[in-house]
Amino acid sequence: MSVRIGISPIAWQNDDLPDLTAAFTMEQALREAREIGYTGIERGRRMPSGTEELRRYLDGHGLSLCGGWCSGNLLVNDVETEKAAIAGQVEQFAALGAPCLVYAECSNTVQGDRAMPVGARPKLSRDEVTGYGRKLTELAKWMGDKGLPLTYHHHMGAIVEDQDDIDWLMEGSGPEVGLLFDTGHLVFGGGDPMAVLDRWGDRIGHVHYTDLRAEVARKARAESWSFLDAVVAGAFTVPGDPDGSIDFAAVTDRLAAMGYDGWIVVEAEQDPAKVAPYDASKLGYDTIRDLCARAGLSVEDRVPAPQG
Repeated sequence: MSVRIGISPIAWQNDDLPDLTAAFTMEQALREAREIGYTGIERGRRMPSGTEELRRYLDGHGLSLCGGWCSGNLLVNDVETEKAAIAGQVEQFAALGAPCLVYAECSNTVQGDRAMPVGARPKLSRDEVTGYGRKLTELAKWMGDKGLPLTYHHHMGAIVEDQDDIDWLMEGSGPEVGLLFDTGHLVFGGGDPMAVLDRWGDRIGHVHYTDLRAEVARKARAESWSFLDAVVAGAFTVPGDPDGSIDFAAVTDRLAAMGYDGWIVVEAEQDPAKVAPYDASKLGYDTIRDLCARAGLSVEDRVPAPQG
């Protein structure tokens, strides 16, 4: 049983707040990620768009594609329309051997609106989430037939944010719908990581290790900040940061006990003027390696062979 450690380029190239990371390049993100020891990176908007160009770009840095965000609109689209909308990304990720597509509903999310408090996010009823789950299962079956698992990202500001939302979505969808387990978003949303692992461990197909500065998150709620303002203020950080609040040792032990053998991805969007992307990313990587060693999880750290 082994895991691989990947990273999102968001510390160097924030797609939602591009001005925040304007002094950094995607090339720097890949070069430094590989230097630190990461073997995979998630898709960023500023990477090459073509499949073969992206393949060469990743291979040239000794990294594999370990997933990436997909902005879904299934709540307002019928399933066939949604298939057509994301077909290109699905085909590209499957061709590049990605472990999954990170799917999140964005049709009515407030996560990207700096004028909207994160607490004003849309909240669906249990029946509405269950109905959404049925449509999502159809989409996931189609993706699975193309060789690419769907993992759903519960996310601050979106229709699936808190623990009830996650429970309802998992209950209302088939096993084809995997869960992306994101520690930081889960705790920010008021959830219990261990409870989600205990109940839905068999559905977890991808893992994001994001720590949370609890006091910043508390102020964001109390003072009605937007999600992006909370990010800029430092709500998220990497595992190993003494300002963090999440017990990653307990999480890692539980992942080992349940036989998790996928990717653990560091994703912590921060202001690089306050926290250097290289330093934060190295701290996250070193911390995860140490936690895995203690939990008896081996880490696959070979440089991946070129794809194709």
